[in-house]
Amino acid sequence: MKHLIDIKELTVEEIAELIEVAKDIIANKAKYAHKCDGKKLATLFFEPSTRTRLSFEAAMMELGGNVLGFSEASSSSVSKGETVADTTRVVGCYSDIIAMRHPKEGAPLVASEKSVVPIINAGDGGHNHPTQTLTDLLTIHCEKGRLENLTIGLCGDLKFGRTVHSLITAMARYKNIKFVLISPKELVIPEYIKKEILDKNHIEYCETNDIEEYMGELDVLYMTRVQKERFFNEDDYIRLKDYYILNKEKLEKAKEDLCIMHPLPRVNEISTDIDDDKRACYFKQAEYGKYIRMALILKLLEGKES
Repeated sequence: MKHLIDIKELTVEEIAELIEVAKDIIANKAKYAHKCDGKKLATLFFEPSTRTRLSFEAAMMELGGNVLGFSEASSSSVSKGETVADTTRVVGCYSDIIAMRHPKEGAPLVASEKSVVPIINAGDGGHNHPTQTLTDLLTIHCEKGRLENLTIGLCGDLKFGRTVHSLITAMARYKNIKFVLISPKELVIPEYIKKEILDKNHIEYCETNDIEEYMGELDVLYMTRVQKERFFNEDDYIRLKDYYILNKEKLEKAKEDLCIMHPLPRVNEISTDIDDDKRACYFKQAEYGKYIRMALILKLLEGKES
């Protein structure tokens, strides 16, 4: 493994290995405290982020390494016209590994083709967000004890939600997975996801605009926000942003061991009265993100040195 641009680049076995390392880090933090002594992670975030960027930085620091980088495009030489490829080659002279977020689909892939150090895609537009998917897989594995035999509800923005697209892609490789796709008609899952992933892999799924219709069947409920930054028309955003709000009443038929997830940031699609419910896993999910990124950094640096 030289880079991580797309979750499809990882085999099921590689994902299992990363999950096991992450779980070992959780259980034995001191064992990993100096694994990256003398190493540097560069965070090149051409698009605003809080959780993902800080999660990467915390991951590297807890491994004993250091961090450098920028948190918006205006802070970089891209504002002067420098290409992403050139920025990456230069930053590779100062760092051992790079985490990149970019608003344009494919930018991290272009960067990886020129980079002399490993590139991790930390989100490219509406396309991919592989480390969020690894976070989601670790969360499901830790909370449910398995990645097979699950009914997963995906709710909200299924059209533009890159976290949803990546999670479907990843989970389609596990046995006996069923998806319940919950969204307004304007935000349904793209046809290419249905044809190339769900139908091609014979994955059972159903579509509904009613969040309560299948609630009692779900093992996992993955909520997403309606993303203002993906809309060209603000009127459409305002009309759809509050379409689904998960509250206690909507959970009345839910399983006692339902795992409620959200990639965050939350706006108001999950009521705060659920935060103390034992089924609410979204803040733990954010913490799991740090551990899986620690495991990934170790794996990529290991590949670089071998």
